[in-house]
Amino acid sequence: MILVTGGAGYIGSHTVKALKTAGFQPLIFDNFSTGHRSFVRDTPLFEGDLCNPGDLARAFTEHTIEGVLHFAGKALVGESVERPELYYQTNLFGGLNLLNAMNAAGVKYLIFSSTCATYGIPERVPIDEEHPQNPINPYGDTKLAFEHAMRWFHEAHGLKYLSLRYFNAAGADANGDFGEDHSPETHLIPLVLGAAAGLRNDVHILGTDYPTPDGTCLRDYIHVADLARAHVVGLQRLISGHVESQPFNLGTGHGYSVREVIDVVRRITRRDFRVREVARRPGDPPKLIATVGRAQKLLGWTATESGLDNIVTTAWNWFTRRPSSSV
Repeated sequence: MILVTGGAGYIGSHTVKALKTAGFQPLIFDNFSTGHRSFVRDTPLFEGDLCNPGDLARAFTEHTIEGVLHFAGKALVGESVERPELYYQTNLFGGLNLLNAMNAAGVKYLIFSSTCATYGIPERVPIDEEHPQNPINPYGDTKLAFEHAMRWFHEAHGLKYLSLRYFNAAGADANGDFGEDHSPETHLIPLVLGAAAGLRNDVHILGTDYPTPDGTCLRDYIHVADLARAHVVGLQRLISGHVESQPFNLGTGHGYSVREVIDVVRRITRRDFRVREVARRPGDPPKLIATVGRAQKLLGWTATESGLDNIVTTAWNWFTRRPSSSV
């Protein structure tokens, strides 16, 4: 079995489906603080909390676990600034509980859901895996702290791990089984879709004076199905010994601006909506774009579903089927 912490969440649910397609048996571990019971479907479930070591001990005792995919954690940048204690408690303390439980059970394989937020404000773009990591918020800092913990567990206990640093996850399952449903919603594409659906009054462009072609921020959007496939490929390579413990960027190497996203949503949905230009949000880098050569070379992975049209189309199909509870 493969333990999937946060397997009832957005990226976790897509990865559970990809694991099954690849022939693995996933076991979802989730406390449903942000995950959705409707995403569990027919997958075995262990309801538990990372911050309770007893829950983890029971999961590893009651099931034969071969490896772990670790998605569970807090992931809102703004909230992390306002309530850093929640992020250190869950992302770091809870993560250490997971590492200790794995070590006690002799489980050696771990794929970690990390983030480009560990890089902070980039010194150069595109960003490679050797770029300095200087996070500017507790969310990114706790993710980086767990990356450090994995490295030391690797040195001390033989842990084999991959740290997958996502850029901007987006899109939804092509069959409409799973999609993005956060509360509150902070991601650009579902916010714009909410406006297209008439469930939001308008869309805010946060800054129009960045040093980019149209003055708005550029982001590297990666389809959630491509992310899910990267986790499965990474797990297979790690178990087979074809890749060493290390970080990988997951992106496309191409950035889309806020205005481009808005234009594509208008075209795909055939809906119009009001757009307001407001001041910059503190801490937003002008450009966040990944280099993806390491994942291509060592994992044999490349994004194949991450064109902006496909991202918006699949997200819109999901949105119209089950509108986000946050709009």
